Amino acid sequence: MTANKLEVTVHYQPNAAVFDLSGELTALAGEALQAAYRAAENQNPEVIFLNFAGVDYINSTGIAAIISLLARARQANRTLMAYGLRPFYAELFEVAGLANYMPILSAEANLLEPA
Repeated sequence: MTANKLEVTVHYQPNAAVFDLSGELTALAGEALQAAYRAAENQNPEVIFLNFAGVDYINSTGIAAIISLLARARQANRTLMAYGLRPFYAELFEVAGLANYMPILSAEANLLEPA
């Protein structure tokens, strides 16, 4: 079985970067995520949204790559948020405790709405 390499497309909104993820989130994903983060740093976003709508598969090393990205964002006082997760993966993020550090939103429409 050949893994679908993770592709990350970055676009920007005021004070935010959105990472559109597609493919598989495995050990191979770490460099793509870190490269996207480095590119986004130049825009100095307060928030980085991870759009998981195009992600077909996530394994434990993929979750480790997300944790690494989360640690880097927290060190820079940035907030990481997720949306577009399939229900199984949203539940996995909840059980693993990731949702305590990275809120999981229901849709992109909610990204920058005032509270």
